[in-house]
Amino acid sequence: MYLKLPLLVALLLLLTCVCSVFAQPTTPPMRAGAAGPEKEFKLGDALENLGRLYKSDQNDVLQEWWLLGRYHGQYHWTEASTGEDDSYETRRFRLGSQARLFRKMTLHAQMVSGSDIDPFYNGFTELWAQWAFSPEIALTIGQQKHRFTHDRNVSSRYLNYLERAMLTNMFNIDYTPAITLQGKVQNATYYTGFFTNATGQNMGEAFTDFDSGYSYIAAVYYDMGALFGADALTLYGSYVYSDANENATNMNRFNNGISPALIYTKGHFSVVNEITGGFGSDNGNSVGMNLQPTYFFNHYLQIATRYQLARSTSDEGLQPQRRYERAVQMTPGELYQAAYIGLNYYIAKHRLKVMTGLEYSNMSGDTAWTASTMVRFYFGPHSGGAFPMNQILPLDYD
Repeated sequence: MYLKLPLLVALLLLLTCVCSVFAQPTTPPMRAGAAGPEKEFKLGDALENLGRLYKSDQNDVLQEWWLLGRYHGQYHWTEASTGEDDSYETRRFRLGSQARLFRKMTLHAQMVSGSDIDPFYNGFTELWAQWAFSPEIALTIGQQKHRFTHDRNVSSRYLNYLERAMLTNMFNIDYTPAITLQGKVQNATYYTGFFTNATGQNMGEAFTDFDSGYSYIAAVYYDMGALFGADALTLYGSYVYSDANENATNMNRFNNGISPALIYTKGHFSVVNEITGGFGSDNGNSVGMNLQPTYFFNHYLQIATRYQLARSTSDEGLQPQRRYERAVQMTPGELYQAAYIGLNYYIAKHRLKVMTGLEYSNMSGDTAWTASTMVRFYFGPHSGGAFPMNQILPLDYD
């Protein structure tokens, strides 16, 4: 039976939150004799601050306090030339808290469960402290996300697809202890930092393990404004260097990586085109393209498409997607192509959405079709920091 206890817990939590919203009036009462239509009720707007426990701009110590978490459940069915596979899984289950203190400091802690919530506690994805000296510079220390490639930078809360691109995942990037700097200078938003190449369930070991090598990442977004008739046009570029060794559990495939991208938004339409290259692997160099056009039919319904093309200098330099393609015994190859089409329904913007998708992939002659349906739910603050996410958020339609 696919509906397991974790899903029931998430659904009960969601039902409680929704009921609390509907228990309150959605529009202010109108004065006698006042005319005009009532404002349309939108669940996404009503749940905008879901998870916020406290907010005060007058308190000099604690300005904001959030509970945060996410539940991502999905069912997939894959039929390939090499086999078949289908299953339901709890893809992500996380709980945590975030507080903003002294008008400059942010503390963030977020635990993660294992696949299908087994085990319930599987360490921390994020455990960090940030001090914002100014809009131009903020220092973050602790376990945090590697933000190499725009594809990776987009939080799983905002993804339009079942999984990130194949070549993005090949970099084997996860959450590890790091020291990073980020900020905005005029039209440029930058990010840079040093990371360890190992992490694990034991936080003490994760923060003191320096025998696995290190990684360095630098990235920048440049806002070009409304050029070429765009509502927004953004250039992105990132670079990673990894000095990994046999003890590394992360960033241990390529020694160097580069990733430029162009992000264009016009009305209901947006497109991301990203090129990623990985160099210095024992299995050759790899380069890939990740093209993502999307279109909103209205405030709630979006069509999301994607085309991937990747090539390696080695006969077995590309790895199939771990969850679905490897499960049907697809093997490594030198040429990969994949095409995805899906419909996303935003019940409450990105806080609650249902997604469906169909993807065809070909790895050096091995083919696979993967159909999927997903539920995505989260509460807590929106992604902050140096990285613009507005180009992937549903547009505010009147």
